[in-house]
Amino acid sequence: MSILKGECPPTAGLPLLLGDLAGRGGDFAQRLAGFLEVPAVGIACSGTASLIIILETLRRRSKRTTVVVPAYTCPLVVFAIARCGLQLRVCDVRPLSFELDPEALAKICDERTLAVVPTHLGGRVADLAPVIAIARRCGAYVIEDAAQALGARDGGKSLGLAGDAGFFSLAAGKGLSLFEGGVWVAADAGLRAELSDTARDIVPRGLLMEARRCLELLGYALAYRPQGLPFVYGHALRRALRENDPVAAAGDCFSPEIPFHRVSAWRQAVGSSALARLPAFQQRLARRAAERLPRLAALPGVKVLSDPPGRRGTWPVFMVLLASEAMRDRVLGVLWGAGLGVARMFACALPDYEYLRPWVGECHVPNAREFAARSLTITNSPWLDDAHFEEILGVLARFCR
Repeated sequence: MSILKGECPPTAGLPLLLGDLAGRGGDFAQRLAGFLEVPAVGIACSGTASLIIILETLRRRSKRTTVVVPAYTCPLVVFAIARCGLQLRVCDVRPLSFELDPEALAKICDERTLAVVPTHLGGRVADLAPVIAIARRCGAYVIEDAAQALGARDGGKSLGLAGDAGFFSLAAGKGLSLFEGGVWVAADAGLRAELSDTARDIVPRGLLMEARRCLELLGYALAYRPQGLPFVYGHALRRALRENDPVAAAGDCFSPEIPFHRVSAWRQAVGSSALARLPAFQQRLARRAAERLPRLAALPGVKVLSDPPGRRGTWPVFMVLLASEAMRDRVLGVLWGAGLGVARMFACALPDYEYLRPWVGECHVPNAREFAARSLTITNSPWLDDAHFEEILGVLARFCR
C-alpha cells in the first residue's frame, strides 16, 4: 500500500481557515437559520446537550417517562436520556439498515412513551413517515437525531422539521465544527419558545469548560489537516487497534458526565465565518460521491447506502455493508488504521457496549447487531485522492469476491 502524506479523517469535515479565528463571522444562529431555511435555531455546546434541552422541554409538557431509540446509534443518546431522568427503550432497526423497524417500534410504543428518536446517520436521510405515524398513534413526540446530517433535506426541507424537534452536531470532524457544539430546531413556534426558555433556565455559563473548548478549537483549526491528523487521531486509533479495542478505535468511549455550558460569542463567530463556505463544500462532496458511489456499488458483495428520490443527504462518508462479518473484518484488517479514512461508524449495537449495560440491559436486536457486524465507512474527504481511493477499491475487490 502506498504512503499517504499525512492521514485522511474518517469523515469529511470542513477545515477551518486562520481567517475564521478572527471572530468576525456575525450572528451565528441567524446565519445558520438562513442556511437551514428555518425560522430560528438554538445553539448548544454539543448535539447531546441539544437533545437534553429538547427532552427537558418535553418533560415539562408531559408525565410520560420513556424514550425509544434505535439499537444502532450513538451511545451518547443513552446518557442524554439518563441525565433527564427518563427511561430508555431500545428498538431494533430494519434489516440491513440503521432505520427504526416499524413493526418492532409499534410493539414498543405505548402510553408511557414520551418520545421516539430516529437517527439520520452518516449524512443519509431516514424515512420518517412510518415512525411519525406510530408515534402519533400513541401520543408520543418525534425528535430527529440529525447529528451527522447538517444541511440534509427531506422533500426540500431541513431535517428536524418533519417531527416535533431535531438536533445537529457541530463536533470535530462534522461538516461544520466548533470543535464541540450543537444546534436544535423545531417547526412549531410555540415549541421553539419553550426550548429557548428551557435552555435559558438549565444551561449554566460554565466559563472554565468554555475556555477549554476555545483552546481546543484553536488546536482543531491547526491540526485538522492531513499532516496534523496522525498526531490527534491516527496514533490513538492504531494503538487501540493493536490493543484489540474496537470501541476505543471507533471513538465510542463516552462518559455519562456530559459537559453542559453556554457557547461563547467568539466560537459562534468562528462558526459563522466558516459557514459561508459550507454550501460550496457540501456541493463538492456531493459531486465526489456521485463519481465514487457507482464504483463502490459495482463491487460484488458490496452495498452502499444512498438516498431515494425526494431526500438529499450530505456526504461526509460512504456507509458500506459487506456480505458477512468475516468479510468486513478482513477488509478492516487491512484498511482500518492505514490512514485512508476507512473506519467503523459505531463499534457495536447499543446492548453490546459493556459500559452501557446499567442503562440498556439485555435486548433482542438481531438486525442492529448484523448491521454493526457487516458495516464500515469510507471517508469522502477531499484529501482522499483518486490513487488512494483506487487502493481501497482494490482491497474491497480482493476480499469481496
